[in-house]
Amino acid sequence: MPHQANYILALNVGSTSIKSRVFRVEKDQLKEVFAWSQGGIDPRKGHRKAFGELHAALEKEKLMEKITAVGHRVVHGGPLKKSVRIGKKEITVIKKFSELAPLHNPYNLEGIKEVQSWFGKKVRQVAVFDTAFYATLPRFASIYAIPLKYTRKYNLYRFGFHGISHNYSMLEASRRLKKPAGKLKLITVHLGGGSSITAIRHGAAVDTSMGFTPLEGLVMGTRSGDIDPGIIFFLGKKARLGLRQIEDILVNQSGIHGLSGSKDFLELLGKVRKNNPQAKLAYQIFVYRIQKYIGAYAAILGGCDAVVFTGAVGAGDEITKNKVVPGLRSFLLKKTKILSVKSNEEKMIAREVLITALKNGK
Repeated sequence: MPHQANYILALNVGSTSIKSRVFRVEKDQLKEVFAWSQGGIDPRKGHRKAFGELHAALEKEKLMEKITAVGHRVVHGGPLKKSVRIGKKEITVIKKFSELAPLHNPYNLEGIKEVQSWFGKKVRQVAVFDTAFYATLPRFASIYAIPLKYTRKYNLYRFGFHGISHNYSMLEASRRLKKPAGKLKLITVHLGGGSSITAIRHGAAVDTSMGFTPLEGLVMGTRSGDIDPGIIFFLGKKARLGLRQIEDILVNQSGIHGLSGSKDFLELLGKVRKNNPQAKLAYQIFVYRIQKYIGAYAAILGGCDAVVFTGAVGAGDEITKNKVVPGLRSFLLKKTKILSVKSNEEKMIAREVLITALKNGK
């Protein structure tokens, strides 16, 4: 009887979208055989209808009976520092840390529960955490300068995010530069609705712009990124706003949207071309913050072999990359390469599933 091939479904569920791919495992290599995605989902209504359409598409392609494992992107894994088979314990952790990633973890859980309803216990499910890539952060880069008793009691550490994308960018840069990741110094720049930058030395993340939550760091679509914490107290006193109101402002009403009125990056660029002053200022702040972080990370690494742009904005339209790069030339080494890598988080998820749940009969 011939050996049955393994098929991996990689599921990337966001607040308003579902991206999925199926890979056939051939001699430990991943061959994509199916891709399906849907955007514009209303998070208030949930994703059930979209999941139903995905299920129908998998049935039509006669893949449902072939799938042997499913990998889920999960943004915040808290203390879970590597990809894991999903059980009750792991679901409890994902739920617990949903309050720190409210735009992500609840929808990641929705995907896990939906797949359970499809397959029951017949198919292995694996959680692949964005935070896991940052298990290598040095203590001095992951601890905030607040009393340690609070840090330890409430796990107030820099967790980092977009780790799946940054990891994939590192491996792709290694392939293109024909040099092992363990011998490279890289700065990976993920730009999209959410944006982050990571410093990587010899295959290990040593710093990253997002921190305890995905709110820290760069200016993003609706998130503020770095601000003076004193602003929170000032708004509470002067504007008489509660914590939930301030959180909503910083997470949903700030960033490019708060500065220009545009939530969509293409809309912002359209306004910039028309010389809209607010849009031009928002774009200038966005680019400046990216340059500032790259400069800091180049100093930390002592130079780098490549700056790698990824994400819908980073590796999509060249306009933003071409705006950022000229300002870097004064401090980057002449040999530093500038790369664009189209993100493939689903393939990275499938790789983790292969290692975690399928190799050696695990």
